[in-house]
Order: sequence, then structure tokens, then C-alpha cells
Amino acid sequence: MRARGEDEEIRDAFLQNMRKRPPKPKVFVSKCLGFAACRWDGVKVSDDFVESIKDIVTFVTACPETEIGLGIPRDRIRIIGRGKKKRLIQLNTQRDVTKDMQEYVSGLIGSLGDDIDGFILKSRSPSCGIKDVKAYPDLKSEKISGNTSGFFASEVLRRFPKLPVETEARLSSHKVRENFITRLFTTAAIRARRNKKRRTAK
Repeated sequence: MRARGEDEEIRDAFLQNMRKRPPKPKVFVSKCLGFAACRWDGVKVSDDFVESIKDIVTFVTACPETEIGLGIPRDRIRIIGRGKKKRLIQLNTQRDVTKDMQEYVSGLIGSLGDDIDGFILKSRSPSCGIKDVKAYPDLKSEKISGNTSGFFASEVLRRFPKLPVETEARLSSHKVRENFITRLFTTAAIRARRNKKRRTAK
């Protein structure tokens, strides 16, 4: 449950948005969603919603899988196990890239700090999917043990619990898009107000 002061800050920021031109939100987007052909099969995924907001937000993009040295195109990677025991394994080579991914994700999130307002991530991706990524009990099994979140997405949800975080698949819903945009601009307004207070306090 939010504290009363936090609710008042959110309300004030939203009202401020309605009275004047709002600050431009900064949004992290999976790089394959219209920015580069970096999906595992070398495809760039066109996304209408990402395209529609390009003039009203500032994008920050990355592809965790290519950043840890996996090629384009590349052999599929699979999440093996669940919870704290889950691993990220490349199928054909059986290469374990868990540590590489964890170290990259930690650095990436550290670089974002508190200077980010929301996330749009690639659904079903072993790095970026949110609760829709297939997890397997082992490399040979074709039967999934359940669904989980990708390695980057899991850390985003843990480190930024109050920010709007969605996949492009969920954003195909008008209701989800509307909620995302409202929260995004409110978050950006709060960040702008806090930054202004910090500058004034110096």
C-alpha cells in the first residue's frame, strides 16, 4: 500500500501534466522491436505502438543476448529450471550463458539508475519476456515445466516495481496501452520534479 505522501506526489504530478506540456518520458525498449534486426533469427520486429510514441518519448534500447556475444542469427537459448536455480543454456552448443547474462543485466540496470520511466520488452524472450517465457526441466525435454520471466525482465521487475513495465504483446490491448501511457507520463513528471528539487537544493 502506498504512503499518503507518495499518492499526493503522484496526484500533483498528474495535475501538472494536465496544465502544461509534460516532460518527455524516457523508455527502455527491447532493441529488436523496430530498432535493429537482432532477434535470434535475424528479424527486426515491427511494432505499431512503439512507432506511434517515438515523437513523444526518448528511447533507450539494448539487446541483452547480442550484448553478451551471441550472434545474429544465433542458436536458440533456453531457460532450464525455475526460481533461483534457473539457467540460461544455448541449445545446440550446450553453452551456459547464465553468468554472462546476469553480469550484463546487473551493469545495464545500474547504468539506467533512476533516470528511466518505463519499459517495453519483447514477449516470450528468454531475456526480456514477462511471465510468458517457457521454462524446461532439461535440455532434451520438449515438455515445459511452466512459464517464467526472462533474465533481464526478472531483474527489471525486481528493481523497478513502481514503473510501468509491459511487453509489446500485452500492449496490443487498448486498455493496457492507455494505462501504460498514463503511468509513463506521471512517472516522468515525478522524476522531473525530483530532479528540479535536487538542482535547487545544490
